[in-house]
Amino acid sequence: MSVLDAPRSATEPRTEKLTLLVRQIRFEAIGVHSFELVDPAGASLPPAAAGSHLDVHLASGLVRQYSLCGDPADRTRYTIAVLREDNGRGGSRAVHETLRVGGSVVVSAPRNAFPVAPSAERHVLVAGGIGVTPLKAMVHELAARDADFSLHYCAKSPAHAAFADELGMFADRVTFHYDGGDPARGLDLMALLREQPDGTHAYYCGPSGFMEACERATAHWPPHTVHSEHFKVPTSASAAVASPVETFAVEIASTGARFTIAPDASIVDVLNAAGVAIETSCVSGLCGTCKTRYLAGTVDHRDFILADDERGEFLTTCVSRATSPVLVLDL
Repeated sequence: MSVLDAPRSATEPRTEKLTLLVRQIRFEAIGVHSFELVDPAGASLPPAAAGSHLDVHLASGLVRQYSLCGDPADRTRYTIAVLREDNGRGGSRAVHETLRVGGSVVVSAPRNAFPVAPSAERHVLVAGGIGVTPLKAMVHELAARDADFSLHYCAKSPAHAAFADELGMFADRVTFHYDGGDPARGLDLMALLREQPDGTHAYYCGPSGFMEACERATAHWPPHTVHSEHFKVPTSASAAVASPVETFAVEIASTGARFTIAPDASIVDVLNAAGVAIETSCVSGLCGTCKTRYLAGTVDHRDFILADDERGEFLTTCVSRATSPVLVLDL
């Protein structure tokens, strides 16, 4: 994880909120607008390494996560890009319809669950559609380091490829792949990722089918060399989520209070209902907003965000279950 999301006591404030000015909105591709957000007084924004995202708090009460896609070295602005999905859950439509130049928007401070691996010698970035957003930030960061990297950007057509002109500045290391809407005519992921040169790490982000294809293509790579960020819960995870669960108890370390978590309830819902406030956002194990330290017990981790070395200390209270009778939380 990045230092922006370093372990902390679960009793500390979860996420600083910032009220930013919408300075510019740009058409980037079919269905995609970018939104440039700045401090109203012109102050520098909190640092955000490549791979970071913001929680965007909409006036309707919806909270959605969007990756930062600008140059991480530029602390004068945050840039997010949003693909309007009229058949989605309403967040992207609300962003397109309600954010206006000159207006304000409340966002979280940046969090990073998809950082560039510091030990990697080479980086292979693979983007599908709007999944280019976190990888574009990586391109800026890696280019500034003069690192060895390549980006393969898969889109339906040039008109669907966001930031094509800006990414074209890195033409020797960025390749566009257009499939006309038929993935079989696009990038051969199996061929691209068949070999893994020593020291190479792979990063991928995109829609569900693309993510599953990348997962298959990197199945033979050592797990610590493959990094991804999901926009939605993978369909391949449905069986695990649907597996039987048992009732267990959660204990609050600071008070000794215990709460029963039934099979049809989540930890965060039970605790919030009891007045033990835990901030949430995606409630799908994708964003890390509800990440909490646990002190005792064993966990059935069902998130898609915590690194393996974090899971011995943290859980996501929106989706995690217990495989022990009691979980003790650092609250």
